[in-house]
Amino acid sequence: MKPLRVWAVARKEFTHILRDPRSLGMAIAIPMLLLLLFGYALTLDVDNVPLVIWDQSESQASRALISHFQGSRYFSLKGYVRNYPEVERAIDSRQALMALIVPPDFARRIESGRAAPVQLIVDGSDSNTATIAMGYADVVTLTYAQNVAIEEMRRSARRTVQAPLDLRPRAWFNADMESKNYIIPGLIAVIMMVIAALLTSLTVAREWETGTMEQLISTPVKATELILGKLLPYFAVGMLDVLLAVLMGEFLFRVPLRGNVALLFTMAAIFLAGALSLGMVISIVTKSQLLASQLAMVLTFLPSFLLSGFMYAISNMPQPIQWMTHVIPARYFVALLKGIYLKGVGLEVLAVEAGLLALFGALMVTMAHLKFKKRLV
Repeated sequence: MKPLRVWAVARKEFTHILRDPRSLGMAIAIPMLLLLLFGYALTLDVDNVPLVIWDQSESQASRALISHFQGSRYFSLKGYVRNYPEVERAIDSRQALMALIVPPDFARRIESGRAAPVQLIVDGSDSNTATIAMGYADVVTLTYAQNVAIEEMRRSARRTVQAPLDLRPRAWFNADMESKNYIIPGLIAVIMMVIAALLTSLTVAREWETGTMEQLISTPVKATELILGKLLPYFAVGMLDVLLAVLMGEFLFRVPLRGNVALLFTMAAIFLAGALSLGMVISIVTKSQLLASQLAMVLTFLPSFLLSGFMYAISNMPQPIQWMTHVIPARYFVALLKGIYLKGVGLEVLAVEAGLLALFGALMVTMAHLKFKKRLV
């Protein structure tokens, strides 16, 4: 293999990228745009749940309960209603996701030490949001109930009473419990997988469609030199995309990067080599730009988005689907990025994922070399 030949092919591919706005946009603009759109639009946080209240008691006790909801950052009071039809209209029109109904005898029950039932009506059309919102409401009402119990005990004993249990939760690695902190690293992996495969899926197919493959075959350039020459420009562009994505995550989305930056880029380089080679294999097999781009999208986007653990926990999937995720390379890169970004761990913890990612890269590079035949078919 002669480096000058590799460089000649790489320079030709670089020139094509620079001259073709579509290739340049797909290589740089689209990954950043996707990261920007998904980064802001995709969130699992449930804050400011719209709430309406029907306070039939209108007492100091009911106002104290309502103040607990108003003081929580998870709820946003949209107004008061006076009957069930108004509750129904508020939820049907999406003015409110939840309605709190305080009964007329609420204060009397509280003062007599009896249980005071409070009705909570939730819009369950979005089951995930409804479940989370009900969990928030449970916490607010439990806090109120504990305060009432402690106050009653204090009045009875005429002394200060402490709560019997003082739970002090502490979240590691994502103290603010913000979903963007684990969505952005996974999103970088998914976008890199899709874009890398799409970029190289067009290279060989384009040569066949434009008739320039015959010219390349007539030159002394070997198959290995041709493959490396075509991969190198896109590898450089891919690493630039990784750099820009990391900078956006750090300064735009404020996602903490606690781990080794060199390890992150090393793993990204291995992942890119495999993803680019996968696109090359698709391009070699199909020999059609349209078919290659469609096949690359099907083989990368859906599996990476759904089965990599980026959005949905793999442990919650059915067992056969969990087995399928082991052949999704993005699964290992997502795990690596989350470990490096959030936990700050290294290869002592991520060695298995790093090894499997390296195996994927070596397998794809080898397959691209074997599939390419420097002859007219």
